[in-house]
Amino acid sequence: EVQLVESGGGLVQPGGSLKLSCAASGFPFSNYFMSWIRQAPGKGLEWIAVIGLGSTPMYYADSVKGRFTVSRDDTNNTLTLQLNSLNAEDTGMYYCAKCPATAYDPANLARMCPRGQGTQVVVSS
Repeated sequence: EVQLVESGGGLVQPGGSLKLSCAASGFPFSNYFMSWIRQAPGKGLEWIAVIGLGSTPMYYADSVKGRFTVSRDDTNNTLTLQLNSLNAEDTGMYYCAKCPATAYDPANLARMCPRGQGTQVVVSS
């Protein structure tokens, strides 16, 4: 059974940083593209970062490029997202997903990308 458990979210001031982690189990982690997907309040799912096998390639949504960094540790089956220079538009639920999210239409992310329960990020002063 695929299990993805996200952690690290919280309340942070604009300009601040957070580090999100995802513990994966139940599948050969190193064999899969992994993604971070988020859902802002009242909006649909959007992919924000994708990392390939052996950490290549890496893709970022324009909205987070230069501020967020995705990484993976295949030894410990862990996916990480470093969030810097956070702003209010980054508020949302962040999900770790077992899929190459860029391959799918956003409307299909919920169906095509198994994900965890999410971790909440709130950017507010």
